[in-house]
Parts: sequence; structure tokens; C-alpha cells
Amino acid sequence: MFRKIGFKLIFIVGVTAIVIIGGYTYLNLKSETNILLSEVERHALELSDAIKNSTRHGMMLNQREMIHDIINTIGKDPAIYALRVFNKDGEIIYSNRHEDIGKMLDKYAESCYACHAANKPLEKLAINDRTRIYRSEQDSSRILGVINPIYNEKSCYEADCHAHPSSAKVLGVLDVSIHLKEIDEKIHNNEIQGLIFALIAVSAIGFIIALFIKRWVDKPVKELVNATNQVGLGNLNYFIKETTKDELGTLAQSFNNMIKKLKEMQMQVFQSEKMASLGQLAAGVAHEINNPLTGVLTYSSYLLKRTQNNPELQEDLKVIVRETMRSREIVRGLLDFARQSTPKKTKININEIIDRALSVVNNQLRLNNVIIEKNYDDKLPSITADANQMQQVFINLLVNANDSISKDGGKIFIKTSVATLSQGIANVKSAVCEKNHNLIENDYKIEGFPSIKLKVRNAKNEGIIHLDAVYGRHKDDIQIKIEKEKPYNLLCPVCETTLIAKNEKCPKCGGPVYKIKIPNNGYIKGCAQFNDDWQKWDIPLESEKNFIEITVKDTGCGIPKENLNKIFDPFFTTKGQKGTGLGLSVIWGIIEIHNGTINVESEVGKGTTFTIRLPL
Repeated sequence: MFRKIGFKLIFIVGVTAIVIIGGYTYLNLKSETNILLSEVERHALELSDAIKNSTRHGMMLNQREMIHDIINTIGKDPAIYALRVFNKDGEIIYSNRHEDIGKMLDKYAESCYACHAANKPLEKLAINDRTRIYRSEQDSSRILGVINPIYNEKSCYEADCHAHPSSAKVLGVLDVSIHLKEIDEKIHNNEIQGLIFALIAVSAIGFIIALFIKRWVDKPVKELVNATNQVGLGNLNYFIKETTKDELGTLAQSFNNMIKKLKEMQMQVFQSEKMASLGQLAAGVAHEINNPLTGVLTYSSYLLKRTQNNPELQEDLKVIVRETMRSREIVRGLLDFARQSTPKKTKININEIIDRALSVVNNQLRLNNVIIEKNYDDKLPSITADANQMQQVFINLLVNANDSISKDGGKIFIKTSVATLSQGIANVKSAVCEKNHNLIENDYKIEGFPSIKLKVRNAKNEGIIHLDAVYGRHKDDIQIKIEKEKPYNLLCPVCETTLIAKNEKCPKCGGPVYKIKIPNNGYIKGCAQFNDDWQKWDIPLESEKNFIEITVKDTGCGIPKENLNKIFDPFFTTKGQKGTGLGLSVIWGIIEIHNGTINVESEVGKGTTFTIRLPL
């Protein structure tokens, strides 16, 4: 469980949420507590000033009873713990608690030390220093005490009743003590509410994060792991169905593309192995059967001549001869299919080769009422090819076209021309850095071509880029996100030499340009931000390539769509007992040996068109 990426993400986010929300809650509670105490202190100071002003007149006239009444009346408030007046010697002269009157206080006690630290009372005391918080002896509740000095005024030391010397600065102190029990309860309730809020917030964030991580991270990662295990077991039919639009979705799509390509490669390997095995089998079978068939055909033909007076026997012998000749044709097709001979290439005129093929099958075409329409290019250049193999290609195509046309007749159109195909590509086969380290990656191919491997590095991480080695195709595989505004570098994977061209900018986006050396052939350049398709390859581009194009079109029955991808497979035929299924396989092999291509288009009821392109 602790190794799962989903759990790690949830754990990290959870711890972060606890630290942030816990810190916020603590600071918030501390701030609220300070605000509450500040308000209580302000009210206590205001109350102290009010009491002082209320008793001022009585003190000036030395009316003790009036002062006692005022202090007793105010002291009855439940919020007031004690209300006392001290003289300068520390004796309590007025108090709402009568038992305290006449008592002396210790000047060095904690509550008095701030004013009497120098063995004499301070003449001036800052407002912030007038308050103190302490606990009573009777219970554990806190009490806020406010000290308000009673200064010696002119009207006081000049009074007739109880004049004081003018040298005295402080005559006494008014001490007001207020219960903080309700405030403490409120602070405690706030702490509980803050703790509950923090727990709920952390739990909610953790649940939401866990839910989305499970959906967006854990589930796709599990699917990728499962898909990888399936492929590891050899199941190349497994694809990831649900993909998202984030990086994991891109990874899933790349995985599906990889499986698709692996499957295609597997099918190609299987097809090659099948063709090779069938070729070996066909060669062995053909050689073993050919000699007995020759004997059967010879003796059955001899018997056919000797039994001219026996019509019934002759019919049986004709069947033997016909089927033996058909078997010999099958053996000949097997030999053609299995033969891996190197073509004997010479300069040939393709128009002449087609005419030679027509002369061979002319009788069959005439008997089936087939009309040949030729459209030859008279200026067709010669090509280098095996004349006999090319003649076999056209004989097979003409025979197939004739077989697809009904007895009512039809047409076969033959056209030759020079075709110029726009390639728009050049394949880079070697690329190096400025220190001549090889950049070609043969183990990582893009659609069959080796790629150009580069290292990309930014401030945080690094990755690999595989450039498409085919000009104009732009199928680069970038395994790290390149951000426009952030600096990065393209490097040689071996020596880490920079591949960014100095003082060059992409003409389309103004970004940096990579520059890769092609030994003895120039440089290739491109946009290093990969956000446009700008490229400049200072190497020869095979932008155009010339072919001889031969089109053979018939008005026959056509080929069903489901059979089009099978017609070049050995032994596949739609002619029943009339065909061997080897003709088109032999054609495909010959065209491939000549580095050409053959394509087929067909529509049932309208006919079939074969297009052959042979390079000049």
C-alpha cells in the first residue's frame, strides 16, 4: 500500500493540509483570544476611570461614607471580583470586601512588583502596564486586574480637610479586578470549534483529493499496469479503452499506438515466416510431384492415341489428361512461387514486354470475345528489369482479367506512362553533434525509420526527444513538456554538447533553432520549441521520384471488398477448381524484387484495376 503512487499523493496532500489548516486555526484562535482580552482590558480601564471620577468629589471633601457607598454599589456587579483603593503605603482603605479594609499588601508580590521594583512607587505607569492577569486563591478561574494611580492634585494638597504635601506625586491606587471566567469559557468554546473545523476541513480535503486521485491517477495507472502485464504475457490484442486528456491519457494513447505497431510488426514477421515456410514446402512438393505427373501425362496421352476406337474409354482418358495437365500447372505455379532466383536485369521497353504477353494469351482473349484497348506512351523510357519475369507478371494479370469477364465479352484497358510522384521527404541516415558523436537511434524507429536522439533539459528535469528522420513528416516523439517562456537546452546524449544554434531564430515563431550536423552533407535545422512545422534541411532532398506506371483495367465481375486484402496470399482464389491461388502471389514477389509497388482497386460488377509502378 505504501508503494502505491495514489497513496503517496494522498499522504503528502493530507500532511500538507493538516499543517496549513492547523497553522491557520492556531493563528486564528490566538488572534481571537488577543482581541477578546484587549476588549476586556479596554472596558476594565474605562470602568476604572469611571469609578475614579465618581469618587473624586467624595475624596476631595473626605466624605468616606459616600466613597464606601459608591465602591460597595459598584462592587455588587457579579463580573467584579474586587474593588479596592490603596494608599501609598499599600494599606487597603476602601474595598467592596469589608474584611480586606486595613490590610497591608506585599509590595514585592507578583502583582505589585512592576510598580515597586526600585523600592518606591513609579510616578508614571504606561496604560499597557496597568493590567495584569492572575488566578485567585479560591478557585482556578483567571482574574484581570487594572491599576489606576491616584495622583496628588493642587486642589488636594491645598484642601483644608486633609491636605497632603505638594511633594507627594502618587497618593494611592484604585485596583479593579474582573472575573475572566466567561471570557475563558468563550475562548475554550472557540478552541473546540476551531479544532472541529480543522478536523472537518482536513477530512473533507482528504476525501476529495482521494476521490480525484483515485479517478484521475490511481485508475489510469492501474489500467496501464494491467495493460503492460497483458502485453508481457503475449496478449497484443489488449488496448486501453478509456483515456483521459491529460499526460496519463497521452501515455495510454502512446501505449495503444505501441501495441498497434507491435501487432503490425508481429503480423509482418508472421507473414514473412509463413511465406518462407510455404516457399520451402512448395519447392519440396513441386519437385517430388513433378516427375510422377510427367509419367502419368505421358502414358495417358499415349493411351488416348491407342484407344481412338473406344469412345467410352477415351472420355475417361481425356479426364485423366486434363486433370494431369491442371496438376502440372499447379506444380509450375508452386515452383514459380518458391523460386528465389535473382532477376536478370537488362534494359527493356515495357511496351514491348506487354505486347509479348498479349501475343501469348491472344487466343484465349479472342475466344472469350475480349477487346484490348492500348494506350501506350510512345516516348516511354527504358527501365532495368528482368524481361521474362515482367512478361510473367502481365500474362498472369491478363489471364485473371480474362477469367473475370463473362462469355458475353468485355474490355481490357492497358495504359503505360511516366509518373512523377511528389515525395516531399528525405531520409537522414547519419547525424552527429559537433564532436562527431552519433545521434542516430536504430533501436527506436518512427514508422520504420531510425530516429535522431536528443536530450532536452530545463531547470527542473530532463528527458529525451526522438526526431523524425524523414523530412516533412513531423512525427517527432517528445517525452518532456517544453514550455515556451522557460529556458531549456537541446543536448547531445553522449557529450551533452548544445545543439541550439547561436544567433538563429525560427522565422515562424521567433523561438530557438536546433542545428544537427549531417556528415559530408550539410546540416538540418528546425524549430527547437516544436510548436510549428518549420524545417530547413541543407541536404539533397529527393522531393520527386519518377516511375513507369502500368495500368491494367478490366470490365469483369470485380472483387468483393472483404477479399481485397487476401488476393496476394498464396493459395487464395475465387475461381474454385479453375485456379491455384498462386498467380498474384508470384506477381507480388516479382514486383517487390524490382523495388516496385502494385495496388488494386475493384468494385463488384464494374471491374478491377491493377496499377504497377516500377522505378526508373
